[in-house]
Amino acid sequence: MSSMKTIKLGGQGLEVPVEGLGCMGMTTLAGQEIYGSADEKEAIATIHRALELGINFLDTADLYGPLLNERLIKKAIFSKREKYIIATKFGYEVDDNEQLTWRINGRPDYVKKAVERSLKNLATDYIDLYYLHRVDPETPIEETVGAMAELVASGKVKYIGLSEVSAQTLKKAHNIHPITAVQTEYSLFERSAEENALVDTLEELGIGFVAYSPLGRGFLTGDLKSPDDFDANDFRRSIPRFQGENFYRNLELVKEIQKLAAEKSVTPSQLAIAWTLTKGTVPIPGTRRVKNLEANYAAADIVFTSEELAALESIVPVGKTSGDRYDQTSMSGINL
Repeated sequence: MSSMKTIKLGGQGLEVPVEGLGCMGMTTLAGQEIYGSADEKEAIATIHRALELGINFLDTADLYGPLLNERLIKKAIFSKREKYIIATKFGYEVDDNEQLTWRINGRPDYVKKAVERSLKNLATDYIDLYYLHRVDPETPIEETVGAMAELVASGKVKYIGLSEVSAQTLKKAHNIHPITAVQTEYSLFERSAEENALVDTLEELGIGFVAYSPLGRGFLTGDLKSPDDFDANDFRRSIPRFQGENFYRNLELVKEIQKLAAEKSVTPSQLAIAWTLTKGTVPIPGTRRVKNLEANYAAADIVFTSEELAALESIVPVGKTSGDRYDQTSMSGINL
């Protein structure tokens, strides 16, 4: 296998592989499993194999665990820190007892507290890309980004990003300090970024687009057959898209995508990741297994004809999927 191609992310000089590795599922989140049970040994092996393949762009957050995910990455990158590009996030408040309050905190004093904790958890003196995980509705974005800009000036952070942000808020933030990347859920199953002016604004401002859940939280793998396929503790049970009639309507779309994948002699997962690449995004498919990582890696070499792309997008045009991508509470915190 050749090493992964790279791409410039945003206009400030950060260069990353065209695919990253989402690490969220490698640990639990506040006691809930993310996509099934995690295995630390296999997760670390996956991070090491990713480096061999040139997928050295790791995505984590202090929320995941909380804090456990960053600490796992610390173990995996020990003595090889400079070979990895680490992106982490803050904003979901973690208190001094390492408990999630589930409040969003973007106050400048919390920005400084959160970054010190992440630096310690990762055993590093700098973070390559530091995101605000969600916008704090109680704190002007200018104040949060102003504090993040100070982290860049001090050398603790190289580049800054935002996650699940509206085009309007992004413009305000970018006026305070250049934003390198915006991370948003984006896949064949989730194309709202095309509807709400975000994609156009990213292009206009020269900001990179990092696509999380490019496999539709597992739906686009073709492996899910019933809502009962999830463990009782799996957080997807709370997502409307995976519930009841919505699940079965969406499953019909997956079956059509599977047909196209078979015609192209690739897996549905590879097809879905390759599609996000055609959109100029940097997808960060999450996996904790070496075999899935290697399969995802192969997606970067898939080329589509214009007819194939049109056929794929006709199956799942914008707004076609059934059910929201989060529960009602979480939906209220995106696109602010």
